Amino acid sequence: MNDAADGNAQNHSESEKLDLGTKIAFGAGDLGTAITAMVGISYLSPFLTDVAGLNPNLAGRTQLVGKVWDAVNDPMVGVLSDRTQSSQGRRYPWIIWGAVPFGIFFFLQWIVPHFSNNETVNNWGLFWYYTAISILFNAFYTVVNLPYTALTAELTQDYDERTSLNSFRFSFSIGGSIFAILLALVISLLIPNNGKLQYIFLGAICGFISVLPLYWCVWGTKKRAQAVARLHPETEQTVSIPLWQQLRIAFSNRAFLFVVGIYLCSWLSVQLTAAIIPYFVTSWMRLPQWHFNLVLLTVQGTAMSMLFVWSAISKRVGKQTVYYMGMALWIIAQAGLFFLQPGQITLMYIFALMAGFGVSTAYLVPWSMLPDVVELDELKTGQRREGIFYSFMVFLQKICLGIAVNIVLQRLGAAGYIKPTPDIPIPIQPNAVLDVIRVSIGPLPTIALVCGMVLTYFYPITREMHAEILLKLKERQEKRN
Repeated sequence: MNDAADGNAQNHSESEKLDLGTKIAFGAGDLGTAITAMVGISYLSPFLTDVAGLNPNLAGRTQLVGKVWDAVNDPMVGVLSDRTQSSQGRRYPWIIWGAVPFGIFFFLQWIVPHFSNNETVNNWGLFWYYTAISILFNAFYTVVNLPYTALTAELTQDYDERTSLNSFRFSFSIGGSIFAILLALVISLLIPNNGKLQYIFLGAICGFISVLPLYWCVWGTKKRAQAVARLHPETEQTVSIPLWQQLRIAFSNRAFLFVVGIYLCSWLSVQLTAAIIPYFVTSWMRLPQWHFNLVLLTVQGTAMSMLFVWSAISKRVGKQTVYYMGMALWIIAQAGLFFLQPGQITLMYIFALMAGFGVSTAYLVPWSMLPDVVELDELKTGQRREGIFYSFMVFLQKICLGIAVNIVLQRLGAAGYIKPTPDIPIPIQPNAVLDVIRVSIGPLPTIALVCGMVLTYFYPITREMHAEILLKLKERQEKRN
């Protein structure tokens, strides 16, 4: 009897293992969205203020409006993808049909239309143009990215395989970020002193490249998803619970609230830092823009190189411990940037290296926790609702980005930020602007990271608890059969 049970458990474990090709194809699905996200987070604010000439206050508002709408449509897409019935599954039709518009609207963000010779009228024309394009681009970003992220729980139920799967995903994600930074650096060197043309080329190349990996993901993972659907038919059942009841159930899930809090704290820090770092490097450190690209490369390169290291360590010590280790180094780095003085260039890169260790765990840990939450919810409700959970994670990420960027740009505008010109590429900023930059890169992210560590300490789903959840789900399914 025990031998048979052990054999069944072993067979089940083996059936949950993913082959390398599936992992690579799944990881590729995050490449295109990572490229566009990195370009948007790192370059859109300086593009709007310094190239398009948009007032910093309006530049902050246009990004906030776009991200708020984007966040609002996340739950809509999540619920609709949960309810989609198709021969290709619940998620794939969204990716297939949304990929091309996603690339087109990304490109349209990087052109500078002219509406009037009157500066005020032209500024408002630019505001409404970039707001409309931001809404459309972010809507299609959701259409392709949210169903993609929900695939994690539909490809395997194995606790450690999910961490491994996310390692591949974020390797491509960070790789895409690095590619975007390198491309921006190369374009700036090949087309000097012409910001508008630089961004047109950057938008066109990234927009085209971002579409292709989405189809690679569909092609490379569909067979596996169909096999899992046959093995676990509950993963493809459409959700019949009304939306508001789904929301109530989701937010009564204690483990989900902890994951939301952890993710919120870590990504608020990522996005607040990414929004202010271009201004920190040029205005505070008084360095040319290419140093900003190298700082980003240092952070993202370190984060990518550490993903598989953290994944291996996680198998030994658990997800929470890995998160503590990465966050401790990241907190030191953020605090160090606050005290950094112009001229301390080597120290700036050391802090960027340390931050990369923490950013890597911010990518890896919360997303590997979420599928465990989905199964706990399934145990309670009897339905698979990846879409609603993943949509709220993405919802929070976008709200954080919109709020962080808006706050930074509004404060810079109120403090009297001086735009660079061809004659004065690095103007001397007022002390009030420099104070905004330093506080935004030091104390604010540090506070958020400490809060994330506290929440991680109380996160309830351990490896043992997850194994028990899966056992109960299996027993329930066997009774139904």
